[in-house]
Amino acid sequence: MNILVTNDDGINAAGIRSLVTALSSEGDIYVCAPHTQRSAAGHGITVGKPIEVEEVEYDRAAKAYSITGTPADCVKIGTKILLDQNIKIDMVFSGINLGGNLGTDTLYSGTVSAAIEGSLCGIPSVAVSVNSHHATHFELACELALGVCRNGFEKMDARTVLNINTPDLPKEEIKGVKYTRLGAREYKEWFRPNIGENGKTQYWYEGNPVVYEGLPDDIDVISMQDGYASITPLQYDMTNYDLIDEIQKWRLEG
Repeated sequence: MNILVTNDDGINAAGIRSLVTALSSEGDIYVCAPHTQRSAAGHGITVGKPIEVEEVEYDRAAKAYSITGTPADCVKIGTKILLDQNIKIDMVFSGINLGGNLGTDTLYSGTVSAAIEGSLCGIPSVAVSVNSHHATHFELACELALGVCRNGFEKMDARTVLNINTPDLPKEEIKGVKYTRLGAREYKEWFRPNIGENGKTQYWYEGNPVVYEGLPDDIDVISMQDGYASITPLQYDMTNYDLIDEIQKWRLEG
């Protein structure tokens, strides 16, 4: 099996190195990851300027490329560079991200967007995250990624993206795994003003996650609050099918 591994924390982040090590037992690993931190890049791609690609040495990887583009760029260009070498990627794994990618945060996430780009390229894909920006416990995240590789690959199609999130706890302290749906991910947020070196006003985005009460436990955000890991199936089709017939009645065409 040929596995492409990417992330949004940068090619030298601890999470991606842990994931590469874990998955190397299952096939040939090809790393195509941003050369630097690209968190919250969403599904942006680079247009109007070049993307630089540098082949680098990488432990446990058959080949590795450091790429100046976004996470989605890394998958898009990485799969093509490898295909030019007659290397067809069978699965894409994105992560392990430092910080959870839950609920509506998946819309901002470079990690999830890289996995969705894999799906757009016709490849079953997986996003993996640990719910702390200072994560140190990657054990369960790696085990779940391996489980998908071993037991899910034959059942997944190109439209399937699995989004894995684990608490930043030792495996024995995590209560279990829940199969979930996306929920809301809201923050008590603000923009902190600061005067830059050039004298211009800057604003730094900051926020703390809202803690929810009384919501169903099949929501990914609630599962994480309750101390469980979550696995959520995603798709890139954002159509609201229930409204297709309804909006025809709104006489929008005048």
